[in-house]
Amino acid sequence: MYYAVDKTTGKPTSLHTTNEDEAQQIIEAKNNSVRQPILNLQIAKAYLAGSDDGMKTRTWQNAIEALIGTKKGANQERWLRVAKDKALAPLLPKVIIETQGELLLHILQCGKVSTNVYLRRLHNFCVDMNWLPWPLVPKRQWPAVEYKEKRAITLAEHLAIVARENNPERKAFYKLAWYLGASQSDLAFLQAEDVDWNNNVISYRRMKTGTVAIMRLDEEMAELLRDLPGNGPLFPYLRTVRAGDRATEFKQRCTGLGIKGVSLHSYRYAWAERAKTAGYPERYAQVNIGQNSKAVHRAYSRNAPVEMPALSEYERQQKAIIGNRNPEPAAPAVAA
Repeated sequence: MYYAVDKTTGKPTSLHTTNEDEAQQIIEAKNNSVRQPILNLQIAKAYLAGSDDGMKTRTWQNAIEALIGTKKGANQERWLRVAKDKALAPLLPKVIIETQGELLLHILQCGKVSTNVYLRRLHNFCVDMNWLPWPLVPKRQWPAVEYKEKRAITLAEHLAIVARENNPERKAFYKLAWYLGASQSDLAFLQAEDVDWNNNVISYRRMKTGTVAIMRLDEEMAELLRDLPGNGPLFPYLRTVRAGDRATEFKQRCTGLGIKGVSLHSYRYAWAERAKTAGYPERYAQVNIGQNSKAVHRAYSRNAPVEMPALSEYERQQKAIIGNRNPEPAAPAVAA
């Protein structure tokens, strides 16, 4: 097996070949890569251009436009906002094949959490499309995504927001968010037909994942739903409002009350944490607000406080339950 030795460091490296001609060609390529890096780039581009005519001119702007074209609805709107991220401005006009990894690292340092998330997706999209022959930043070298801590809205905060709200539709929207724990878009697009009064349940298909969420109605939720339209959209106006505008309106209510650190999605966290605190099984919670819900995983893994009984007390409770389930013993027979 042939190997090469770096004359500067003295470090040997295997060439992974036992053929002398192959080893000689690899050595020449390694030496040329040090002597003429600019020429090598041009040679590489010439080879790559043979299989892709756009390789020499395709920019990151072209790539993000192509990626946006694969998205629909709210996902596409999100990527349109990403394209306007100021941190990405130095990257977009660059030719993809001529971009150095250092530029991506610099952008990650200057950008926000969303910059890290979406630049990674854009980079991987280019690799998958063979517009990048290799990753500019190896997977292990991407900075970890560190989200800000998100919290659930408290009952006191929710009641204060509802009491302050004068618009009947928004008031009902916030009330149902507390009971249902749905995301704001799923909630806004609910239909009267989603309520099954015969079986006393409400069900809907999540817009984000396509999974079905099913929840049994309690008395308070049923009373609230009866006051909403009996057919068609439950929230005719709010379904026409962009998600960002609904979030802004809610934030304005919170600011007026001095409430900080919550958003409409905090209702989802609140529902999951209430379920965990009440001892509601996780599998039921997943059915109620949608399978694979991050809010449920988050609450059931660490956030929601739970008062746990002592083991001996729990054992006594279980024995009492089992004892109550046993049938009463039959009366002893009496001899005649």
